[in-house]
Amino acid sequence: MESMQSGLSQWFYLGLAAIVIGAFFIYRAKGKNQSKSMENGYFILILGMVGVISEWTDFATVLFLLVLLSGAILLLNKLFLKRRQNDGRERPHYVHYAREFFPVVLIVWILRAFLFEAYQIPSSSMRPDLIVGDFILVNKFTYGIREPFTNKVLFEVNKVKRGDVMVFKDPNARNRDLIKRVVGIGGDTVAYYNKRLTINGQPLDYKDNGTYDYVEEVAPGESRKLTNARFIENLSGVKHSIITYDSIPTIFSSQVRDFKDKNYCTYKDDNGFTCVVPKGKYFMMGDNRDNSLDGRYWGFISEDAILGKAIYVWLNFHDLSRIGTKI
Repeated sequence: MESMQSGLSQWFYLGLAAIVIGAFFIYRAKGKNQSKSMENGYFILILGMVGVISEWTDFATVLFLLVLLSGAILLLNKLFLKRRQNDGRERPHYVHYAREFFPVVLIVWILRAFLFEAYQIPSSSMRPDLIVGDFILVNKFTYGIREPFTNKVLFEVNKVKRGDVMVFKDPNARNRDLIKRVVGIGGDTVAYYNKRLTINGQPLDYKDNGTYDYVEEVAPGESRKLTNARFIENLSGVKHSIITYDSIPTIFSSQVRDFKDKNYCTYKDDNGFTCVVPKGKYFMMGDNRDNSLDGRYWGFISEDAILGKAIYVWLNFHDLSRIGTKI
C-alpha cells in the first residue's frame, strides 16, 4: 500500500545546496549582469528558494512570495536607486534580474492559483486509468473561483459530484497533494464490503473486465508483477475501471487512523466499513482499491481542501500514446 511522507523531504536539502551554489556563482560573476555565471547563479538560487520554502507551504504561495520579493526590489529601485542609473552606472544585478523575473512569475502565479495546474502521478493508487508517470492537467476553477491562500470558494461554479477525479490537500501530511475519486458527498451513506461499494443502500453495478497486470516496487530495488481483477464500476452514472487484488483483505483495520468525525464510521475488522459522510465533507477512494491509502484510513476531506478536478493526461514520457487521454 502507498506510504505517507514524514520528516523533511529531499527537496529541502537539495534546495539548501542550490542556494549555496547559486550564491557562489553570483559572487563569482562580480556584478556582471550579462555573464553566464550571473545568469546560472540566479537560476540555481531561485530553484533552491522554491525547494526550501515549499517544505512549509504550497507552490502557489511560493510563487506569490517570489512575486512580492521581485516587486519589492523594483519598487525600492524606483524610489531610491534611480539616481544611480541616471548617473550612467550599471543597474545592480538584483534589479536587472528582478525586472526580468517579475512579469514571468506573476503570470505563472495567476495561472497556477486560479486556472490550471499540472501534476505528475507518483503512485499506482489510481490505476488502471492513471498510471505512474502521467502528467495530468487539473482544472482549478471547475468547482469555483477560490481565494488563493485560504482556498475558500469566492464564486461557486459547479458542485462536486460522485465519480469526479479530484486533487486535494492531504489531510495528514504537510504540503502534499493527493488524487482520488469522489465516492461519497455530504449526507451519503457509503458502505464497502467484499470489495464492493454500496451508496445510500444501493449496491453499485460491476461488470467483469478481465485482468490488469502491472509491475510494482514492493521493496527498495525489488519489484514484482501484480495480476489484478478488473471491473467496470458504475458510480452514479460514471462508468470507470477499478482493480482489486484477491490476496489482500477489503481493509487493513489496523492501519485506520484516529481521524476527525471517525464516529461517523463503523468498521467490521478487515471485512469492510460503513461511513455516513458529514455535511460539507467528501469521501475519497483510489481506483486501485487494494493499493490506495484513502478515506478508508484517514476519513473525510473538507471543502477548503479541494484543489481542482483532473481532466486530461497531457504527457507521459514512457508512453506517448497516453497524451490527450481524458480522465
